[in-house]
Amino acid sequence: MAQEQTMKAETAAKKLGILLAAAPESFREGLVTRTAFDELRTQPPAWLEDLRRDGPHPRPVVAQKLGVSISGLNRAGIDEPLTTAQVKELLQEMPEWLVRERATQAEVHAENARVKQQRAEKAAARAAQD
Repeated sequence: MAQEQTMKAETAAKKLGILLAAAPESFREGLVTRTAFDELRTQPPAWLEDLRRDGPHPRPVVAQKLGVSISGLNRAGIDEPLTTAQVKELLQEMPEWLVRERATQAEVHAENARVKQQRAEKAAARAAQD
């Protein structure tokens, strides 16, 4: 019988969008089987629901919640995990750096959409020629 796939707790935490250091020791200390990971995703225990709701959140999640890039967090000097309450406070205060980084992120998304559209049009033109 084949051995079930496992992943490190760090990998599982990244895939679950949680901060590994905030997870229970029982989760941090071991390997996570594919079955256990799927169960965490489909039927999260209370500790996982609490972490997802209240944090502290890892940087990618903080960046997503604020609508900025991880580089934007770096430029703002935010290098620590933030809780949901801290993220909400930043969104209410809207400091200058956050306004600027959100605008930058919007420009990046608009440019990516423009390039994607342009590529699709070129592909459609090539397909029409064939």
